[in-house]
Amino acid sequence: MSCTWNSHGLPFLPGYTFRDVTKSAFHRPQTLSYRNGYALPRRPTVGIGNDPLLSEQLTQQEISELAFETPDLTYGPFAKRVHEDFLPAHVALDKKALRYYGYFMEAILYSPEEEYHVRPVVIYYYLEDDSICIIEPTVENSGIPQGKRIKRHQLPKNERGEHYHWKDLNLGMDLDVYGVKYRITQCDTFTKEFMESEGMIVNDPEPMPADPYIMRRENPPPCHTTPSTFDNLHKFLNMDRKVLRFFALWDDADSLYGESRPVTIHYYLVDDTVEIAEVHQPNSGRDPFPILMRRQRLPKKIKSENFPSAVMEVSKEEVDEYYSPKDFQVGQRMKLLGRNFLLYDCDGFTKEYYQKNHPEMEMKSIEIPKKADIPQDRKKTIPPYNGFGSLEDSLQNCLRLIPEPPKVNVVKMLENNHKVLRYSARLDSQNPEDEDRRFILSYFLSNDMISIFEKTTRNSGIIGGKFLEKSRVPKPDSTVDKPAYYSPADFAIGATVEVFGHRFVLTDADHYVLRYLESNWSDIPSKTLDSLRQKLGVEIETTQPPDQDGKDYTSHLN
Repeated sequence: MSCTWNSHGLPFLPGYTFRDVTKSAFHRPQTLSYRNGYALPRRPTVGIGNDPLLSEQLTQQEISELAFETPDLTYGPFAKRVHEDFLPAHVALDKKALRYYGYFMEAILYSPEEEYHVRPVVIYYYLEDDSICIIEPTVENSGIPQGKRIKRHQLPKNERGEHYHWKDLNLGMDLDVYGVKYRITQCDTFTKEFMESEGMIVNDPEPMPADPYIMRRENPPPCHTTPSTFDNLHKFLNMDRKVLRFFALWDDADSLYGESRPVTIHYYLVDDTVEIAEVHQPNSGRDPFPILMRRQRLPKKIKSENFPSAVMEVSKEEVDEYYSPKDFQVGQRMKLLGRNFLLYDCDGFTKEYYQKNHPEMEMKSIEIPKKADIPQDRKKTIPPYNGFGSLEDSLQNCLRLIPEPPKVNVVKMLENNHKVLRYSARLDSQNPEDEDRRFILSYFLSNDMISIFEKTTRNSGIIGGKFLEKSRVPKPDSTVDKPAYYSPADFAIGATVEVFGHRFVLTDADHYVLRYLESNWSDIPSKTLDSLRQKLGVEIETTQPPDQDGKDYTSHLN
């Protein structure tokens, strides 16, 4: 306490202590100070006893060690650390799973022959989320529901809520899951390398115990059984899904429109039945029936020759012999239900079956006889042009059942859009009434079409207007097979243009025609350019050709 409290001389008990009303500083004094970058205890001031900490005087040796000490000795050498990219666990361990092989024993109750079954399983441990999936491999004709036994999730380890971890799994141990003990016997290479990299010792693999039922099936006990020729179960187990397939031709030449049709003959070894399926060909004009003859046993010999087979069905008692694999010989003809078939080939399984069971029969394929009356290569001819519509549109009717519009040069159409060459023309006719008729011939550069418009003349008695719709006009000397159409190179002043029997003489043109032809002077004859320049009053210069863009046409003007 302060000096005021000590002056009272009262005991330090509740009710005997008083606050110092003269105290003005209520902060706690600092006990540390910084010198040369180090935190040191503050020395008490001489004559002041308020500091609770008293520091001892440093020796000169300690001060020199602090002054000359290098930061490397305190914090270690300065080295630049390489920061590695952080990958979360769900990314680094994605699609990485540990695979163990094991088994469990299933007890068999109320059976005097067997006590248990050994059922193999595959255990997958997913490192991404520590989940486990147990799958039992499927065995054909086992009669046991197999497949996924336990779906993927975290398996409980005990009643305290803990789950199995990969550290708990190893070879030669039991995995107790939901009351079933799975014995782990082996693992794959990745699992072994992963466990060894984590410092675990992988136990030696164990052999899979043999199943008593499988051993009894493979080595049956010696017993005498009477051989049976009609053991259908044995035949079903050995011949199920084994089919002999023959490729044949159905010779239907005796019918009204007889022909040979390709068919496929299937012989099922499990019950000695035969099925004939027709091979459908595109554009044959026939309905695609699935089979030509349903699957059935074909009788080869019938006891009664006068049996009405077309009315009544044949029973087993009335048949002496059915068709067997010995009756199907490749390269020979056979008659099935009144139809003639030529066997010309078979598949690979059929050849192996005959080599193993009937080596005396040679299954050698033969060539299919070709039809001599029908040519193999038939050339398509296009009918002549009938004059209706354009030549391109009429050609589409011959190429497709539903005509499509002819293809258009899109680049040319976009470059020459709204570009038209206009000429003045008169009608060259022997009729004196046609001498005063004047026309405007327009050539469209986007699609090479021509339209003709007739000017209206007062008191002429002829109604003016559209004389020709936009259409491509062929030259008089062109043919239908190789048509030649008019182009701007043919339109010279004074030239005659024949349009579907009408002759027009070009008399004049606008200045845009001259500018366009001079910009494409390499494709235009000089005679055509000279006639336009002479008509439009432009000087003819042959020393320097115009530019391709047509911007220097003003140099030729008078």
